[in-house]
This record gives sequence, C-alpha cells and structure tokens, in this order.
Amino acid sequence: MTPLLDRVKIPADLWNLSVAQLRELADELRAETIDVVSQTGGHLGSSLAVVELTVALHALFRTPHDRLIWDVGHQTYPHKILTGRRDRMTTIRQDGGLAGFTTRAESEYDPFGAGHSSTSISAGLGMAVARDIKAREGVGHERAVVCVIGDGAMSAGMAYEAINNAGALKARMIVILNDNEMSIAPPTGAMSGYLSRLISSRKYLGLRELGLKLATHLPSKIERGARRVEAVARKAMMGTTLFDDLGFYYVGPIDGHDLEQLVPVLRNLRDAEIDKPILLHIVTQKGKGFAPAEANPEKLHAVARFDVATGEQEKAAPAPPKFQDVVSKTLISLAEQNSRIVAITAAMSSGTGLDKFAARFPDRFFDVGIAEQHAVTFSAGLAAEGMVPFCAIYSTFLQRAYDQIVHDVAIQSLPVRFAIDRAGPVGADGATHAGSFDLVYLGCLPGMVLMAPADEAELAHMVRTAALIDDRPSAFRYPRGSGTGVPIPENPLELEIGRGRVLKEGADVAILSLGARLKDALAAADELQQRGISVTVADARFAKPLDECLIRQLACHHRVLVTVEEGAAGGFGAAVMQFLTWTGLMDRGLVFRAMTLPDRFIEHATQSAQIAVAGLTTQDITSTVCACLQEQGEPSRSKSRAAPLRPG
Repeated sequence: MTPLLDRVKIPADLWNLSVAQLRELADELRAETIDVVSQTGGHLGSSLAVVELTVALHALFRTPHDRLIWDVGHQTYPHKILTGRRDRMTTIRQDGGLAGFTTRAESEYDPFGAGHSSTSISAGLGMAVARDIKAREGVGHERAVVCVIGDGAMSAGMAYEAINNAGALKARMIVILNDNEMSIAPPTGAMSGYLSRLISSRKYLGLRELGLKLATHLPSKIERGARRVEAVARKAMMGTTLFDDLGFYYVGPIDGHDLEQLVPVLRNLRDAEIDKPILLHIVTQKGKGFAPAEANPEKLHAVARFDVATGEQEKAAPAPPKFQDVVSKTLISLAEQNSRIVAITAAMSSGTGLDKFAARFPDRFFDVGIAEQHAVTFSAGLAAEGMVPFCAIYSTFLQRAYDQIVHDVAIQSLPVRFAIDRAGPVGADGATHAGSFDLVYLGCLPGMVLMAPADEAELAHMVRTAALIDDRPSAFRYPRGSGTGVPIPENPLELEIGRGRVLKEGADVAILSLGARLKDALAAADELQQRGISVTVADARFAKPLDECLIRQLACHHRVLVTVEEGAAGGFGAAVMQFLTWTGLMDRGLVFRAMTLPDRFIEHATQSAQIAVAGLTTQDITSTVCACLQEQGEPSRSKSRAAPLRPG
C-alpha cells in the first residue's frame, strides 16, 4: 500500500481524510521528520512535539488562504513537509537550501517569517485586523487566523502586549498555546509555574465537556436548556483563567497528541461564533515518538546528524574550546574571587555556556526566560546596587533590548557587562540569528566600552577587563564556534582601555583588524609580502574607545590603511574614518578602505561560506590592498624604513 504521505503534495490533500487516516499520516510524518533531521541536523525535539497538531491544522483550515503563523519557526519541519517542500528537506539549513525557520520568500504557506520568539500573536492580530478592515470596505475574503506559540515563548513581554491588545479589540483569531513545559532549556518564571498548576489542577477535557463548553457558540440552533448546561459546566470545570481575564475565550487543557480529540475541538473552534479571541491550551511532549529525544529534550532540541537507532549524534573532530566555554570558565574563575559577580541570560543558559556557571553558583545565576528587555534592566538594577552583572545574550537577541541598553544602562553609566555571543555570521541559522549589527548599535552610545577578541586568549583577557570596569557599561563580542587553538591563560590580564596592539610591522600598507578576522589579516600580509609589499598588521581590540594614537601612527606611516571587521557598515570602520577625516589625516593622500559585512542579509550556509559571501577572506583582504595600491599608481617603494610603531 502506498504510504499516505506519498499522496500528500499540498495541505488540500488532507481535507477529506478521516481521523484514522490522519493518525496514520501523523505516524509517517514523524518518521519522515526523524529521518530528515538524522541526515541534515537541525531542530528535532520541537518539531516532533507538533506533528499531530500540524496534521490537524492543515486538515481543518484552508491554508494558505487561512493564515497559519508559527512562533519562532524551529518547530515547522512537519509543516514544511506537508506544504510542498518534502523533496527539498534534505537541503534544510544548507547553502541554497530551505531555511530552518518560516520565511515568506520560501513559500506561500509561510505568511510570516519567524526566527525570533514571541512574535506570532502580534503578527496574527495585525492580519486579523487587516481582514476586518478590508471586510468593512467590501474587499478581501473571510479567513481564519491561527497562531501557534510555545509555553517558553509566553515568557516574553511581547506576547502579553499582543494578548492584551487582542482581548481589548475582541479580535477573531485562534491562539494555540503549545505547552510542552520546555522551550529550549527548561522554562523559568511565573508563567511556567502557572501553566503547570493549571494543568495539574484540571483534568484533561473530554469531548463531552468540550461540547458543552462550546454549545452556545456553534452555528446550529441550541436549546435554551443546553445553554444553561454549558454555563454551569463552564463554571464548574473551568472557573476563570488569566487568559479569560485578558479577554480571551480559554479552552483546555487538551492532549495535543490525541487526534481523536484534537480534530473535533479545532473544528468546533473554527466554526464557533465567538466574538473574542480564542486560546486553545494543548499539552504536548517535546521529542514525542523518538525515545532519545523524549529522554533528553534539551540535548536533542537542535542536533547534528545522528544515528536513528541510538540517537547518538555525529561527533565533530576534536577542536579548541568554544568561545562561549572560554567565557564561562573565565567567569567562574573570577566569581570564585569576587562574590559580587552574577550572571544573567535570557533562556539561553546552555547556548551561552552559562549552565556551567549556574551549576557552580546557582544563587548567582539568573535565567529570566525569553525576556531580553527585562534581562538588561534587571542587570542595571543589580549594577546600581554594587553587584558585578554579566549579561550574556546572543547579538541578534540583544537587539530586542536596545531601548533598555540606552536608557537604563548607558544614560545612567551603570557598569553592566554584556557578553555578546554569536557575533558575526552564525552559519545554518542564517540571517535571523546573525550578529551583524552590535558594533553599530553599541558603538554609537556615549561611554560604552566595546571590545572584540581575535582569539580565545584575548577573550579571556576581555572578560577580566570587563569585570574591572566599574564606572560605565562595557561589552565584548565573540563569534560562534571554536577558538583558534591558542593557549588560554590561567590568569588573564587586565587590558588597558582603548589600546590596541601591533603584531607585524611593515612600511607600505597597514591592516587594522577588529575581532576574529585577524588571522586572515596576518595571512594576507604574508601573501602581500611575497609580492614585495610590506605590511603592518594591528589588532584594534577596542571598537570604542578607539586607539587614536595607534590609528594616527598607521595613517602617518603608511600609504594605505584597511580596516576589517565582522559587522555591518557603520561600525568600527566608520568610527576610524570619522577620526581620520576630523583630524585631517585623510588629507595627506592616505587611501582608506573599511571592509565590513555587505549591505544585505546573508542567508544560511556554513560560517566559512558566509564569510566568503561577505568578502572578508584572506584573498579578499589581499585583493583590497592591491586595488588600493593600484589606485595610488604603485609609486616606488620607499628605501627608508617607516618610523617604529608602538609595540603590542
């Protein structure tokens, strides 16, 4: 017999299937998801949790006409398989392949892109309001709007802002709260506890109770007695919930893996005449149907390629320590000497390496959930009372707290230390997770100390340096992945604020690198040396404050100055250029170029491929220098040696 999944090309192929057939299809879809991710790596546990829900939604709603919005998007592998992308699933998160998240450019079945958390209700509310405005104008068509949001994403303030607004507007939309008691790491905060109590204090609703609850809202005529029964049953079974109080019609909790229950409930909610938004609370299990993922949902949230039989992930070749682990190890060492050091993160304790700090200092570690804004201002409050807070957040997620960085930290000159993980291109997670903009959005803030290490030893020095800065905010940005293999100092040094270092001296060209591209700058200098071009290579260390003395020396003693950074235009190179123009150093015939990330979003690929796309490889640096010299007309080499530069 032909597998049902082979007969499903688009969601419309599910519309006439029975519940028994949908259950069979769900089993096939789960097996397909496991098989695909075992070959490609990617997000596994969250996708397995929503297999039945995905099948039920596409069977009952007329997507893409009806809008189905997935929060975050890492749970959408089954959705992609059912929406015409099955034959491309083995390309997911690879160069030129499918994205790991929903994206509007990829499919009409992805009405809203989602790489960050807690956006679905806001986006869905916007779509519902747009639908209603068009209807009043006599244009457009009636459509359902359905948002799927996880319990972890409900820890973010943005979700509550949207719920509050939707309840006030009485918007016709359905929000499905997918409660698996886990987002990436175990959830934290009062909402997690509230949902757990809600589940434990109520039995799962059966079809009879749900029928009574919805009786007065179904299109068919209902006798007055049934209305009274529903009202009594609702009060007896449910009481009120936070969601009811915020203007939603709450239904649940129900078993999110039981299609016998899920399908009729969703059908009734779809057809119900309810003049307010609906929240359906379903309970699922992360990693459902794959024993290794059920046993260790955090470890198998996002995976490398793995053995389906055992769940064992493909082991990478031995590599130097990851940058995040260098931060954690150094911070633990410093915290053993200073009881005021505390660490804060926003639902990424293992991703930032701070789970190790948490194990060592559980009373000095705070995971605030998916709440970056709160994390920053919470850190500011700690700093105001004399603590030494290290706030570790991915660069892309820190963008969500920019107002708090400006108003609650920078304006007040509070010494919050930002450990900015995943700075620069991040590989398979693509544009939504790339740390492209932190040099720009932090570098413009008065008083900010902004550092970027060239290797893991420099990173250790910068962690110690940040710990000792007690009169203003500071930040150090570092890339995803492993270090370069240099020895990591047991006793890191305190760096002099705003001082770089010279690693190689030459007479013709100066390359000033900030951060992880220093090794490429040194390699480019070697290539240029073989062409008879003498090159100075310096490591800026600080994007702010600038080492103005070093920049002045480089500008005065070389014909060409090139800066290199893994950040968007407007960051370090722009600051150097402003200094050169305002001091008149550009007026002496100096040729200056700032090498940055290009002015576009770089899609998912390997990190090395993204660096190549960005034009920041060794060859790119070499070519840039040669083009600058050619522009100058290749004047004869000076026979006198340039003045000695300040040593590193």
